Formats: sequence, C-alpha cells, structure tokens
Amino acid sequence: MNTKNKHKPLADRMRPKSLAGFFGQEEIIGKGKLLRQAINSDKLPSMIFWGPPGSGKTTLGFIIAQQTKSRFKEISATTSGLKDLREIIQEAKENQRLGEQTILFIDEIHRWNKKQQDALLSHVEKGLITLIGATTENPSFEVRGALLSRCQVFVLKQLEKDHIVKIIKSALSNKQEGLGSLNIKITKKLANTIALMSNGDARRALNALEYAAVNSGGKEITLELIKEAFQKSHLFYDKDGEEHYNIISALHKSMRGSDANASLYWLARMLEAGEDPLYIARRIVRFASEDVGLANSRALEQAVAAYRACHFIGMPECNVNLAQAVVYMAKCKKSNALYKAYNNAAGDVKKHGNLPVPLHIRNDPTQLMKDLEYGKGYKYSPDHDYKEEQDYLPEKLKKRRYLDI
Repeated sequence: MNTKNKHKPLADRMRPKSLAGFFGQEEIIGKGKLLRQAINSDKLPSMIFWGPPGSGKTTLGFIIAQQTKSRFKEISATTSGLKDLREIIQEAKENQRLGEQTILFIDEIHRWNKKQQDALLSHVEKGLITLIGATTENPSFEVRGALLSRCQVFVLKQLEKDHIVKIIKSALSNKQEGLGSLNIKITKKLANTIALMSNGDARRALNALEYAAVNSGGKEITLELIKEAFQKSHLFYDKDGEEHYNIISALHKSMRGSDANASLYWLARMLEAGEDPLYIARRIVRFASEDVGLANSRALEQAVAAYRACHFIGMPECNVNLAQAVVYMAKCKKSNALYKAYNNAAGDVKKHGNLPVPLHIRNDPTQLMKDLEYGKGYKYSPDHDYKEEQDYLPEKLKKRRYLDI
C-alpha cells in the first residue's frame, strides 16, 4: 500500500483516476454520452451532480481533476463559505491571466445559503470558473434557480449490485491502494451480500470491507464479521426485494390496526436499515387519506408536515418526525370511506365511459354555447343558501351515491 495514503479510508484510496475504472452511471458517462465527451475533450460546462450517497459524485469530480488541464479546486459547503470563495475567485483571476481555466468542485452545494450561492452567479456566467456542484438533494428545491439555469444537471442513480461487486473485487485485487497485499479472498456469495447490504452505496461497501479485513486477524472474512461491520446484524434489508415490500406492508397494516408500538417497530426496521425517509413519508401521506380520511382531516396535514420535515433535515434527525407521524396515524380514528368512494366513482367511469355533462352545469363563454342552452337553468348555490335541489351527475348516474355522509 502507498505509505502516503495508508491512513486514508479504503473508499478514498480506491477512487479511480480515469473513467476506465469507474463503474455504473452508464446513462451519463457511457460511450457517446455528453459528460464523457466533455471530460475527454476538456470542455466542461458548469454542472450539478445529483444522486444518493456513494453513487460516484465525488469520484467523478476526482476523475475530472485528474484528466482536465484546468486548475481544480475542491471545497465542501459544510465547512467553507464566502471567505473561501473569494480566495478561490482571486486565484481564478490569476489563472485566467495565465490562460488557464479554473474548475471549482463544491461538495454538498445544497448546504450553501442564498447569499453564498448568489456569490457564484456572475463568475459562473462570465466563465471565470466552471462550477461542479454535488448534492444528494433535489437541485430544483435546494439550488438557486438563477444558478441552476447556468448549469447542466446530471442525475446519478443508486449503484446496482453488480457495480458494487466489481468495486469490491477491484479493492481486493489492488495491491497499491487496496487490500491486495493482504491476500484476502471472499466468496462470490459474500461479495453479493456486501453489495446488497450497502444499499447501492459504494463508500459504505468499501468501509465495511476494510473494517472486516482489518479485524479478521488474518483469517477468512465471515458473514458475521461483515454484519458486524455494517452494524446491522439483524437488519438485512434488500430495498428492491421481497423484504422491502413485506416491511412497508407491515407498517401500513400496523397503523391501520391502531397498533402504535408495532408501527414504531416497523418504522425503525426500515430507517435503521437505510431506507429513504422520503419513501416512508410518501406512504404515510397516502395512508392519511386512504385509511384515516374524513375521520380526521388533520391527519393529512400531519403527514405532509412529516414529509417536509424529512426533506428539510434528512436522516438521522428526521426519524423522530416520522415516528410522530406513524404514531399519530395509528392512534387516529379510521375511515376508508374516501378510498372506497373514489374506487366506486372510478369504476363507473370505466364502465360507462365519457357520459355527457348535464347542460345546466356546462361552461357557456360564447354566444353559440348559450344558444345551445349551455348553463341554462343553473342555480347559483350561494343565492339559495347552498340548499338548492339540483342534479350534478350525468343523467345515467342521477341517483348514484358514493359517500353515505
């Protein structure tokens, strides 16, 4: 192992220096793709990398730093601010005077506030710096519109299991920066297990592998050691497999059955295993209308508030927001009347097709429509104290009732 890098985590040491060693994201860096061409030609636009943790955002920035002839500066929005930006701008001006371009990579750019992001605008627009921002949050909400309009957005997806396995094999065989010098071998099945448990996060997979290797005492790496490395020995959870759907079903049914304790347990099972909190929040929003509905109209407000809280603060802090929401749902009085009523209405739509709108409630903006008696005989509800007798359904469904309230 390179002694210069021996104290760096395996995930950092294993960052490839070229696209040839980068696994995944073929949709944006495959042959003939815009980003690949831009990197190879050293003609990069300002851009935003948006994707989940461990999907390769920082690694792509590192590859660009290795392959570009531009001056490359890297900062994190969590630890840097306007003072650091001003220093980089001054350096960029000097680089420009010498005929060199400056690329600025800002990790977690969504952490910068409006003032900090606005400070980038003119320099990006004038081409003084080429911006590369990395974010796990939707840039439509977290990056200023004016700055976003000056950037190309590249969406990175969660890495597939096969990509993670390739990364693991590369780390095991690399004697210079990886674990190759330790002569560690693992079975194909164990490599697949690590890939599944990492939930598409290459960094998490490599960190767990390194922990297991260092603590194996020179012996074979076992499943138990890998589980310990992930600190979730009883939380095996494949987000794309059957267990994912089993557990979200268990949460939904526990809330429906008004069991707050079970609801909390299944919530914890998902969150502690790395489930996206926004996915859970969306399911709670659905539950609020499907299973609580008109029995408590505040339930939907609570669910939407929980979703927004998850969006604002993320994990792990938002776990208590979701806990509040699921307990609230579990303890609410329940009614599926809305759910049933809509399904019945949708059933009539499918059965009867496009039934004509009654003439008296049609829109009549033109004289021709008035001549055809559009709107004729309509009773304006406020003039009748909202107690007028009037038909609103198509003639064929005149007596149809979907709600008994």
